[in-house]
Amino acid sequence: MTEPAYLQDDDRRDDVVPTGSWSGPVLSVRDLRVRFKTDEGELKAVDGVSFDVVENQVLGIVGESGSGKSVTSMAILGLLPPKAKITGEVLFQGRDLLTLPEKEVRKLRGGRMAMVFQDALAALNPVFTVGDQIAEAVKVHNPDLSGKALRERAVELVDLVGIPTPQSRVDQYPHEFSGGMRQRAMIAMAIANDPDVLIADEPTTALDVTIQAQVLEVLERIQERTHSAIILITHDLGVVAGMADRVLVMYAGKPVETGEVDQIFYTPTHPYTTGLLASLPRLDRRQVGERLYRIKGQPPSLIFVPSGCAFHPRCEFAEVPGRCSEEVPELREVGPLGQRSACHFAERLRASEQALVGDGSGT
Repeated sequence: MTEPAYLQDDDRRDDVVPTGSWSGPVLSVRDLRVRFKTDEGELKAVDGVSFDVVENQVLGIVGESGSGKSVTSMAILGLLPPKAKITGEVLFQGRDLLTLPEKEVRKLRGGRMAMVFQDALAALNPVFTVGDQIAEAVKVHNPDLSGKALRERAVELVDLVGIPTPQSRVDQYPHEFSGGMRQRAMIAMAIANDPDVLIADEPTTALDVTIQAQVLEVLERIQERTHSAIILITHDLGVVAGMADRVLVMYAGKPVETGEVDQIFYTPTHPYTTGLLASLPRLDRRQVGERLYRIKGQPPSLIFVPSGCAFHPRCEFAEVPGRCSEEVPELREVGPLGQRSACHFAERLRASEQALVGDGSGT
């Protein structure tokens, strides 16, 4: 990945390993745990998450609301409040972000690492033009750039994300943009400094399907241009199927399954994954008008997590009483290409013809 064209030799950033000289995973997360103290007890928002993301790869993180997806991303970028207790390792090109001073992390945030937030209207300042806000994102990391260069860069970015007539649009305010245009403006701000890691947190939330497709197309175009590693956080498995290379499924703050996107969709090895897949609308359902599958129950409280496997109260395959309610399953390798599952009976589920997705019945 090359330095942005607008960065001259004298402006090169020396905050981390020079761009292009790192050969390992761009981002490695190891046993990440996030705790919050509450009046009712300790809330385990993230409980032992580990993954790697390499250059030009998309990692999709999926799960229901409250599964710990967004907290994971906020912990990576150091955006959680001081009361959050964070342990583990977040290695960006070999440097542990959790041990760096805030001053050093600030050099990376918005520069080599960036985030697209899910609520663009709340993230954009209503009293500044879109162009000024994009230019500010560039200037923070490149203070020597002139006003003319900043405006040119803002226009270039607005054009890159597919907003029409960028020369005039940069002078407009967020309320003059549609929802899809605001989301694309957020993407423009995030990629302003050609980050090595781009975290997109529910980038298509509250957008209609046509605009969703346009936003995802923008992300794909950005990756083709910059070769960034992208972490795509979503509950929409259709988005994951179309864009991700690898998938991490989370439940109750824990990773329950991880693997290549084709493995997750065609040979899932955790009942939660099969439940999520079975709840998708399908064209091959056997009966016209058949109701969509629904995972019974509700996600558990992250303060009072069930014993054993956290999913066992909702699982149709659980043995209760037995291992499922008594032993916490280890996230272990169960298939080729690094497919891993945190289910005591993952091999049985993988081979079963009655797996919810495997037989295509959705029942």
